Amino acid sequence: MEKSVEFEIADYIKEVLEMKEVEPEGYSPLTLAYIGDSIYDLVIKTKVISEGNKQVKKLHQETSSMVQASAQSEMMRVLQPLLTEEEHAVYRRGRNAKSVSPAKNQSLTDYRRATGFEALMGWLYLKREWKRMADLIKIGLDHLSECEEEKKQEK
Repeated sequence: MEKSVEFEIADYIKEVLEMKEVEPEGYSPLTLAYIGDSIYDLVIKTKVISEGNKQVKKLHQETSSMVQASAQSEMMRVLQPLLTEEEHAVYRRGRNAKSVSPAKNQSLTDYRRATGFEALMGWLYLKREWKRMADLIKIGLDHLSECEEEKKQEK
């Protein structure tokens, strides 16, 4: 999709739904994580269904393995050195944000890293830096695949 077409679609949605112009820097890190969680979930669900029609239970299992806090935390291990200064600042703000309660069955470290990851995804989305967002997600998912392969070889 050409850049101009992407912007036309985004602008059309914004106009039809009467949405205000957004300045991502004005949002709290938890608000960025809130939208980042949604956009990342949508990207992963779109990726999973693109691999073929399956039972919803299997779609959910595949999606869950990539969207859980531990997976996002693992992705950040490989992404951190690739972030720009500005991106790293957004990630740090999200990681350090005080949220109400951590996710069930997740370590506090994983939960905080995942919140930073989601804040970064939300910030990139709101800035319309979709290519950068997709590139970082791809690098992270490739890393998760490598980790899975290593686990299989250990067995």
